[in-house]
Amino acid sequence: MKPTKQIKRHGDTWKEKLFLPALFKGLGITFGHFWDNITRSKRIKTLSYPEQQPEDITLRYRGVHRLTQREDGSARCVACFMCATACPAECIFIVAKEREDGVDEKEPERFDIDLLECVFCGACVEACPCDAIRMDSGIFSVVAENREAFIRTKETLLATPKGV
Repeated sequence: MKPTKQIKRHGDTWKEKLFLPALFKGLGITFGHFWDNITRSKRIKTLSYPEQQPEDITLRYRGVHRLTQREDGSARCVACFMCATACPAECIFIVAKEREDGVDEKEPERFDIDLLECVFCGACVEACPCDAIRMDSGIFSVVAENREAFIRTKETLLATPKGV
């Protein structure tokens, strides 16, 4: 049988059991940060949003979705439901219809994305086999007065310009 290893427990002294030294140490750190913020408030960079827009958005930033178009102006989406299947938030709703011009078999009759449910993970962009959906619009804030305005339809997704 192996001998058991004895581990010294912390907190045996009356000073450690009192918790007051640790409490005062934490309060000292908090007040130190508070004092730094007060004394250097003029040097802190601020942005008057929305009048000033951020300029440090990287190329990899995931903005609001957009649908890409073919040369003839039609949606590049073939209604394969890959983006809706890959979406963990289940915020993409597609209704497919048969395509009349013979370019592809199907096209989306309805393509909706609920931005209030979307987690902006980019799984839909990675799952799309025909590069129809992208998140490079550069739009990072959407403001609306009602819930229906946060649902992006096929028409609004096609009209969203490429930003970044």
